[in-house]
Amino acid sequence: MQYLYAPWRDEYIKDKSPKGCVFCHIAKNPQLDAEHHVLFRAETFFIVMNRYPYTPGHFMVIPNMHTDKLEALDPQVWTQMNHAVQKCVEVLKTTLNARGVNLGMNLGAAAGAGIAEHIHYHLVPRWERDTNFITAVGDSRVYSTDFENIYYKLKDAVATALH
Repeated sequence: MQYLYAPWRDEYIKDKSPKGCVFCHIAKNPQLDAEHHVLFRAETFFIVMNRYPYTPGHFMVIPNMHTDKLEALDPQVWTQMNHAVQKCVEVLKTTLNARGVNLGMNLGAAAGAGIAEHIHYHLVPRWERDTNFITAVGDSRVYSTDFENIYYKLKDAVATALH
């Protein structure tokens, strides 16, 4: 029998999860940016690492405004977020040597959103043959590098790209 150890998921056991919307909690607590793995903050949005990434370097661009409706978002905020996404695609390609990037928003639980109450934009760096049988057969993901190292590498690169 093999065991996969995932200590970052202990919040489920210890019930350390914030009450209410996790994204609003992050938006309102900049003093916890290192703990939450926030890469960047703007006036109207923030960028944060995905705690349960599909691939190393998977992060999200999230408006500060709590909404589950993209159509309710201020067009200026949407424009600012998309500008950041454009710059961040370049960061993933240059900093992590990504060969491609999946972009997307799952709007609503029916569309697959894990946190449906607060819209968020995913950026998932990709490399050829970056998935294998263990995901399909073992229902597990292998994270091929240290999460903290990726966080600090991306934090510096994103800050440079967006300033």
